[in-house]
Amino acid sequence: MPMTFYPHKGWRILPPLIAILAAIVPPGSRMQAHAADMGTAMVRNDHGRLTVADNSPLQHQLTVEAVTAATPRRHLEVPGTVAAEPARTVAMLAPLAGHITTLNVAPGDHVARGQVLAELLSGDMAQATTDETKARAALDLARRALARAQGVAQAGGAATRDVEAARSTLQQDQAEEDRAQARLTALGGQAGADGVMKLVSPVDGTVASVNVAAGGNVTDLTAPLLTVEDLSEIWVVASVPEDEIPLVQPGQQASITLAAWPDQVLHGRIDAIEPVLRADTRTMQARIVLPNPDGALKPNMFATVAIQATQVPGVTVPQSALLMNNDEVTVFVEVAPWTFVRRAITIIYDDGARCRVLAGLKEGERVITRGAVLLNDD
Repeated sequence: MPMTFYPHKGWRILPPLIAILAAIVPPGSRMQAHAADMGTAMVRNDHGRLTVADNSPLQHQLTVEAVTAATPRRHLEVPGTVAAEPARTVAMLAPLAGHITTLNVAPGDHVARGQVLAELLSGDMAQATTDETKARAALDLARRALARAQGVAQAGGAATRDVEAARSTLQQDQAEEDRAQARLTALGGQAGADGVMKLVSPVDGTVASVNVAAGGNVTDLTAPLLTVEDLSEIWVVASVPEDEIPLVQPGQQASITLAAWPDQVLHGRIDAIEPVLRADTRTMQARIVLPNPDGALKPNMFATVAIQATQVPGVTVPQSALLMNNDEVTVFVEVAPWTFVRRAITIIYDDGARCRVLAGLKEGERVITRGAVLLNDD
């Protein structure tokens, strides 16, 4: 049976359908215009130049700041130890061989300058004391002889040569007395009766070690009998690794924390740096001088030293400005008002919220420091 076509019925249905489709999906030209309006309202990308429109809400979400130059500081933490100052440490040596008769101190005892630490019986000391006594007696006799010869000469009863002879004898006896007295001074200590030598402390301090006992004999004159340390001022010696040596200079501030008192922080300055690198540890020793009036700081205590190391001046940016792009660190640089381009930079990450820029930025250039991620995909 042949098919019959009714054109008037199809045309009645088509206009309402077209109207419905037009309401749901805009024509191609209307869709392109809508997309263009949305792009204009947010960001326009012109071959890598991203421009944020004046009426875009992005302007309220972006923070743009100028790049500044600064001298950054870094807290360099290194291990350290407490040490007694060598100039305040006295090793007591016996100047003569002998026998220890009395030992008056023990390690840890506080001693005063001039206090008797030990007594040593020595034949050499007895000889030195005897020589000084003889010389002093001879000098006294020579002085009286000269005075007598001068009196007789004035009365006319003696020749001039007798006065000259008495004066020569006096000079010789004076020289012998000086030699004997210098011998006693060089031996140190205090000479007692019967060759007893008293070893006295040359400083106020603490007895650090005792290497003899009462009743023992002293034969090795190079071995210390005991050691006295003045701990009213001590050193904290920081071990600076070889690669960090350029960051440490005398005068820098340092904070010291001791294992004995982890909640207390001591403050000082780098006083000096040893000129020689330690071959075994590859470290340089930096010295910090601290007062220790109560003696609480003991030699060989472990410490942690935080040094405020001053680095090379340069420009810095907040780490919030940094973006990763194809394994590069980049920032958005403002080249015109609210117009930005992406630029790769070279940086060094530092402690804190900012980092140093080695290449890619100059002081005064403006970068996005907050909200840069919103432009990252444009």
